[in-house]
This record gives sequence, structure tokens and C-alpha cells, in this order.
Amino acid sequence: MFRRLSVFLAPLAVLLGLATAGPVPALAQQTPKSADQIRLSFAPLVKAVSPAVVNIYARRRVQQNLGPFSDPFFRRFFGEEFLRALPQERVQNSLGSGVVVRPDGLVVTNSHVVRGASEIRVVLDDRREFDASLLLSDERSDLAILRIAGEGRKFPYLEMGDADAIEVGDLAVAIGNPFGLNQTVTFGIISATARTTVARINQSGFFIQTDAAINPGNSGGALVAMDGKLLGINTAIFSGSGGSIGIGFATPAGIVARVVEAAERGADRVVRPWFGADVQPVTAEIAASLGLERPSGVVVRSVSDGSPAAKAGLRSSDVLAAINGQTVDDERSVNFRLATLPIDGTANLTVMRGGRQLALRLPLQPPPEVPPRDATTFAGRSPFAGATVMNLSPAVADELALDAAARGVVVAAIRGGSPAGRYLEPNDIVVSVNGKDVVTVKDLQGLLDENTNRWNIVLRRNGRTISMSLRG
Repeated sequence: MFRRLSVFLAPLAVLLGLATAGPVPALAQQTPKSADQIRLSFAPLVKAVSPAVVNIYARRRVQQNLGPFSDPFFRRFFGEEFLRALPQERVQNSLGSGVVVRPDGLVVTNSHVVRGASEIRVVLDDRREFDASLLLSDERSDLAILRIAGEGRKFPYLEMGDADAIEVGDLAVAIGNPFGLNQTVTFGIISATARTTVARINQSGFFIQTDAAINPGNSGGALVAMDGKLLGINTAIFSGSGGSIGIGFATPAGIVARVVEAAERGADRVVRPWFGADVQPVTAEIAASLGLERPSGVVVRSVSDGSPAAKAGLRSSDVLAAINGQTVDDERSVNFRLATLPIDGTANLTVMRGGRQLALRLPLQPPPEVPPRDATTFAGRSPFAGATVMNLSPAVADELALDAAARGVVVAAIRGGSPAGRYLEPNDIVVSVNGKDVVTVKDLQGLLDENTNRWNIVLRRNGRTISMSLRG
């Protein structure tokens, strides 16, 4: 009976993976041989870098919603004196993370952590607290630079790492203060090194992706490589619940370094090099038409006269494959690679033209303000009353994070409660009014001076064309 049972169980054991006959060399080689191999830990790394990661407490004053007391009926019933006695403002607190990047107390965080703050407080790992001032906020990259009050003090800090040297699969550690839980450490791998499909997170449009858990409150915290250097600033997550699902994004250290340098120079904003060429990704059809082996790089559609791209010798139909040896596959990656480079230097371009590979040198120049912006705020009864508009130039386009090739008139700001606020949005590009093209601010001024009570307006908004017909 036992013999028959063993004959029956033997093939079943093989099917279930339970057979014991023969060695399992792969598993034997992976078995730890010593206590040191068992005690693998990130503790030494965390101990070294965590003192440079700080809590950011931002306090801002916001207008208080008076609820039903805002209604004209209650105003008449209670009187203006009673309403003025009600609290018109309330204090709003926010919590985020930051990273000390200089020994004299220069801190990097996200712009959205300190946006509109009237008071900023920095709390170190050892519980020391300091006031901090805002030196520079770059909304385009969602980065802000703070200075800790305390002249002459020395603080622990992180050195900038080389985000271009990391590879998918490398380990990384995220440190921050999610949900107010101080100095929370998570680890994971680098999931992607050049994620450009998440531009709605910020206008930088280029991120390191990691599966290290990042949660609310981690914003502004550090993503650290195994050598203890800063890879990036944790910025956002993709989540349906608000918690981490393993898809987190960090702004690369190359961008962080440029914003820090601008703040140290005392600049009021970050100026990025001007390219001066319109590009698009190389599709399979474009690759076939150009005789390329596979779709890669970006094809140049047009080059602006006098631009750095023109000076470098770029031509229409050229394929730009790399900038300083780093591949580019879309317009955002081109903008990112240039944004990590300082003004007044040069960049090496790898270009394919007619089946040949060329090496071109791109001068890194600031975008010019040509034509002059001629900022004008309109009054009166037109749909533009309360709007401030400017002529679009490469410099203005860079400031507003618009397409560098865009030209015309852009809505730069709108006064609250004005007629323009009902119809227009900041960064709208005015195409035409009442069937007449708008090229300059003077063109628009002339059209608004016409005596009319009907307005047919065509705008470009977020890449879409919008038409509206209004009665004045």
C-alpha cells in the first residue's frame, strides 16, 4: 500500500514543485553566508543625509468667506458696521518638506508649499526651529529657495547628485514629512529617468519617477541616491486616493541646481537658454521619409532668424538626436536639457542630416525681448477691461512658460472682479477681434477704441482655439 502511495505522490510532488531530488544551485548561491550579509540596512545612509531634510511650516492669510452675510439683504439688515466687525481674514497653515543644499542655510522646497505665505518656519531634524525668508520662487519648475535666518550658523546639507548618471532599476531613498510624520524614510527603485508625459504637475514637464512611497507632506523632500547625494526634489504623485500607489515624481537635480544658482546671484527669476527652433517627435512615418532606421530624436520644423539654433546651423528637416550626449525625444526633453545649462556657455548638438551625423555647437543665450512688451492695462467697457496685455517675445514666452515660437498679444494678468475676468484667462493669446488680426498691443488698442457693442474674439488657450461672441 505504501509503495503504491509513493508511486502516486512522486509525480504529484514534481508537478507541485515539491520534488527534492537533485541540488538547487541557484538558491544555494543566494543563501547568506554571514551575519553581515543578513544585516543589510539603509541606516548609515539615512543617518548621514536625514539631518539635511527639514520641515517647512508656512502660514498665510486668506480672505474669510462671510457666507450669507455677503448677501445684499443681510448688508441692509445688519449694516456695514456690523459686517466690518466680522473677521475678514483667516490664517491657513500648510506643511511640507525641504532640503538644505548649502551650509549657510539655503533650503530648496516646492513653490506650492510656500506660495502666498506671510510667515515661513523651518524645523531641523534636531528640533531646532528658525524663521526663513523666500529668496526665489520659480513656478515653472515648482521650486522655491529659502534662506534660514541665523547668520554665521552652519547647517548640515546635501550635495547635488548627477541625475543623468542614474539608471532605471537603481535604488533610491525618499525622505520627508508625510502627513506631518517627521523624518519618514521610504525606499524603492528608479522607475523612469526622463518622464515627460506629466506636464500638468508643473511646467517643467520632466521628472524622475520612483516607486519609493511619496505622500502628502513629502513635497519638497529629498530623493537620495545610494552615495548620499541629492537626485531630485519630491514634487508630486499619481493617486486616486491621495496616498502613494508607487508612482511618484521628483524634479531632477539639474533643474534644482539652476534655480539655486539663480537665487545665489540675487536674481528675481530663472532665465533659461533660448533655443529658437520649433521641433516635433520623429514618428514612424517621419523616420521612413527621412531614411532613419527607427523613430528617435526630434525633427526641426522651423528655425527663427537670428536665434541660437540658426547660429548653430540647424535647418528645417534636421533631426536633433542629442544635447550634450543626452538623447531627446520630444519638445519637453529639449527644453529640459537646455534648462539645466547655464547662460553664456555652449551645448553640443548631435544632428542627423541627409543620412550623415553632424556635430553642431549651440550658443546658450537668454531669450530677447523683441518686440518690446509694451504692457498695457485696459479700462472702459470692453471685454478686455481690467486685463493687462503684452506683446509676445521669446523673453515673455519664457516668463509665462508659453510656446517659444508663439507671437502676438498675450493676456499677462487680470484684475479681480473686472469684466475681463468673466471672459479671459491669464496666458490667453489674442488672435483676432471682430475679424481683424491682432499682432501687437497697439493693434488691440485700436480695435477696442472702435465704437461697438458687439465683440467677436478669437483666442488661443492651452493649445486650443476658442471663439466667443459677446454683446457690450
